[in-house]
Amino acid sequence: MQSPPIQMLTICGISELPDQRERSVTHVLSILDPDHPDPEAFEAYDPHHRTILRFHDIINPIAGMILPAPEHVEAVLRFGEEVAKNHGGGAEGHLLVHCHMGVSRSTAAMLTLMAQADPKESEDRLYERLTEIRPQAWPNSRMVEFADGLLSRDGRLVDALRRHYGRQIRRMPRYEQLMRDLGRGREVEMAA
Repeated sequence: MQSPPIQMLTICGISELPDQRERSVTHVLSILDPDHPDPEAFEAYDPHHRTILRFHDIINPIAGMILPAPEHVEAVLRFGEEVAKNHGGGAEGHLLVHCHMGVSRSTAAMLTLMAQADPKESEDRLYERLTEIRPQAWPNSRMVEFADGLLSRDGRLVDALRRHYGRQIRRMPRYEQLMRDLGRGREVEMAA
């Protein structure tokens, strides 16, 4: 891929899905907890291509929970390939990526899709674009680590993630304690 196949990009949480149905969404990547029911909001959407992935938003093993794994990020990349193939670079499409809150798994997935679509874009610029799409973005570091390797970014996506976390903590200081409370202290420590 040379440039993003779809120009309209949206990230949201489940509670925001009804607000998106009038926006002519053409492609959806849903990332849900394994036991969460399928959101009913999609019943009101126009026909669209949708892929569903199921794993938890964690970065360390927790009994009874599914960690993000390389195969999940590989599935995100396959979704990106399908979007590119089926949409052919037209600007009229609308890609929606959602998870439960629209903060971590969905932002990591969107970052992965943008890096895949634009391999020459600088990593810091990818995070800037991500924050323009979803200001509260705090990408799941485990997913970003896998994406970095799969996209041959040689650690640059992870290094830029450190800077992104630092900017997010400066912008939203409450994130530091929130992420620690969620078991994501390692990501807070990554912040540069």
